[in-house]
Amino acid sequence: MSSSDQYEKELAFQTDRRRAAVSFIKAVSDLWYDKSIELVLFRNQLIDRNVSEIINLHEYAGAFVQKPISIFDSVEIAQALLLLELPPAKLDIGKLTYEYHLEENETQDALSFVSGKLVNAYEANEIAPKDVVLYGFGRIGRLIARELMTKAGQGSQLRLRAIVTRDDINETILEKRASLLSQDSVHGDFSGTVGYDVTNKALIINGTTVKIISAKQPEDIDYTAYGIKDALIIDNTGAFRDAKALARHLAAKGAHKVLLTAPGKGVPNIVHGVNHLESDPDKVHLFSAASCTTNAITPVLKAIEDTYGVVKGHLETIHAYTNDQNLVDNMHSKYRRGRAAALNMVITETGAGQAVTKALPSFDGKLTSNAIRVPVPNGSLAILNLELETPTSKEHLNASIKKYALDGALVEQIKYSIDNELVSSDIIGSNAPSIFDSKATIVSADGRNVVLYVWYDNEYGYSHQVIRLAKYIAKVRRFTYY
Repeated sequence: MSSSDQYEKELAFQTDRRRAAVSFIKAVSDLWYDKSIELVLFRNQLIDRNVSEIINLHEYAGAFVQKPISIFDSVEIAQALLLLELPPAKLDIGKLTYEYHLEENETQDALSFVSGKLVNAYEANEIAPKDVVLYGFGRIGRLIARELMTKAGQGSQLRLRAIVTRDDINETILEKRASLLSQDSVHGDFSGTVGYDVTNKALIINGTTVKIISAKQPEDIDYTAYGIKDALIIDNTGAFRDAKALARHLAAKGAHKVLLTAPGKGVPNIVHGVNHLESDPDKVHLFSAASCTTNAITPVLKAIEDTYGVVKGHLETIHAYTNDQNLVDNMHSKYRRGRAAALNMVITETGAGQAVTKALPSFDGKLTSNAIRVPVPNGSLAILNLELETPTSKEHLNASIKKYALDGALVEQIKYSIDNELVSSDIIGSNAPSIFDSKATIVSADGRNVVLYVWYDNEYGYSHQVIRLAKYIAKVRRFTYY
């Protein structure tokens, strides 16, 4: 075959592949909007993706499982799902396609395959939509709002009904709030529409009204006056950190549960996927989603502890600068944080090493920890230096973490990276709280000391952990097939 003929063949294949991606996008949308079935590809979101992004995600998936994951197969599986009568769910089509290949000699077609995999596996349960109020509207609050409104679908899970701020609500304030939600210097433009209604004191997000409530104290609010009842209050202000302070939210009419987006005292500190089942939402009313760093390291530490056992270790987190640091040198209540954040590496403390023990009690007294704030606005790195009870090799350790990323209770939490060129900007926008850098793993000659590198988007990845926990608290988690 001549080079010219080969080129034409490649063009034809790329055209067919992109056409298949268009069909796949339509199937993903139809499943989501018509049946409340959300498809992901090895936990990567597929809703609102374009053709090139869909193809790139399939390339990643194939490299991840070391077996071709074809867009043509994904279309076949997605279209088979459209033919089944299934309740609301979240399904990993990458896992389904992978298993379809493994069982291809036993299965005649995609429809019989997915029917056999899913119909009898479903745990059908009634889901009552839950009203959500964001108390505060900072970095985490706005990312949660973006995600909730992008994934609102038919409104069968979490419904964002209101946002509480301390501002006096007027047109200027509403305009500024709308702008901050719509445009973000780190995460880019919101993929939906954002407007505001001065008369009704509300933001209009994707055509849906979200009230803006002005309040100085949480107990002063009557949410029922806004048509909100039994609401989950997600407090992202950082102002209320202990059980007594958080309980003030429950004094408000229409409030039902409280979730703090920071470490809390006297309340369950939860890393979803690790210890969330230990707190029954029928009995517990106050919850904490712990910190972004705790959510990053705890899933990996659990995997290592369960596989090898940990004698002791040290955590060093290389963390993006945050709003509590100064832009220029100035007075600050804490040492070193007063120095210009965008110009310096700043040694500071982190409580993540001790906070891990709230989710994994076996680590009590085993970890020391410290932090270095560095001049990037987002994207952080946790370095775990661990002494193991059972010796291992780099290959065995990486294979163990990969298994946890593919199957089991931590598949939403651990993303296994095979990228030789991974840097901090690459992980921005990842919805996994822990991105395990397999290429950076170090294991000592005797196999007992290991150094692990875990990246995390300290804003976006953490926000998704908050939402996962919120769905558990609100009892709106759908059936999942990962």
